[in-house]
Amino acid sequence: MRVAVVGAGIAGLSTAWSLSKRGHEVTLFEQAPQIPNPYAASGDQHRIIRRAYGGADGYARTITEAFDAWSELWADLGKQHYAPCGVLGISQTEGDEGEEYREGLDRMASPYELYEAGEAARRYPFIDPATIRYAYLSPEGGALFPARIAADMVRLLRERGVTLREGATVTSIDPETGRIGLADGEAASFDRIVVSSGAWVLKLLPELADVLTTYRTAVAYLDPPEDLKAAWQVAPVIVDVGGTVDGYVLPPVDGTGLKVGAGVHKRPRQPDEEREPRAGEGEQIRDYFAPPFARIAEYRVDRVVTCAYTFTADRKFLSRQIGRVTAVSACSGHGYKFGAAVGRRVAAAVESGDQAGLLRWLRAE
Repeated sequence: MRVAVVGAGIAGLSTAWSLSKRGHEVTLFEQAPQIPNPYAASGDQHRIIRRAYGGADGYARTITEAFDAWSELWADLGKQHYAPCGVLGISQTEGDEGEEYREGLDRMASPYELYEAGEAARRYPFIDPATIRYAYLSPEGGALFPARIAADMVRLLRERGVTLREGATVTSIDPETGRIGLADGEAASFDRIVVSSGAWVLKLLPELADVLTTYRTAVAYLDPPEDLKAAWQVAPVIVDVGGTVDGYVLPPVDGTGLKVGAGVHKRPRQPDEEREPRAGEGEQIRDYFAPPFARIAEYRVDRVVTCAYTFTADRKFLSRQIGRVTAVSACSGHGYKFGAAVGRRVAAAVESGDQAGLLRWLRAE
């Protein structure tokens, strides 16, 4: 089949990778002049992959397939863009998200080490022990490196004959005929079209507005106090810092920066709206992390990166078949870790026509 993939985030790249392995003729369209789009959810330096999944037991089980898909991709790339540095969770108050993640590990019988507050601060000196109940370390998981993954996937796709159209903005799609139109007036027709354009999906398929909302968020890269830098260099990723901010942290592993982000920071916005950081925004994000981190005011904000995501009401993935189009969206902030597996599943569904099975898998039902 001749298949167009619209959007070269991790879902689009992985779908093109899997379709090409299955022998299909693939053209990948990306609106940004280069892959990855720096404004897209699949850009940036590093992202978390973990076993801990709180109350979402379906995704906790599905993560096994995600690890397997990444292993297949590493074999094809000849390189592993992943640091298995472990995953830390922190609980500040009874019943907070940090505790929910630990309870999820218990239900899945996933191993972890539990540390009382003083021991957690001894191991991780940036933690203020007076502000937490406990911490725990899950050994399986760590940091994926999106920019490096994208660069190597672009190389691999070109080697395998995939046509990559960077700087090619798709402005219209006719689901019944498989015809797409580009901003420059060019048009082309395909047997099937996969739309994986992330926060920009509603511009192409406005009918998905009944289930999707687009949000703008931002992360901050911090420069820690000099005496804490060594501790951060060997720290695990932090899936949740506890409390109420839905905060996560990626350490400065393998040449990256110390990145912090918080779920409470997202706001409904259009994907191209308010993409430049606001004055003082980095300090606002930084300050979400006291507690549980000590001396947070001593952390200098190095830079702020904005991002746009689509969310469903239940924060699960979405797929929908519309004529010849398979739309895949609503990663809801947790999609990157499943990226390689999503690509394999989407490609299989495009080939088999089993869209109901794809949706069940994406929703981890």
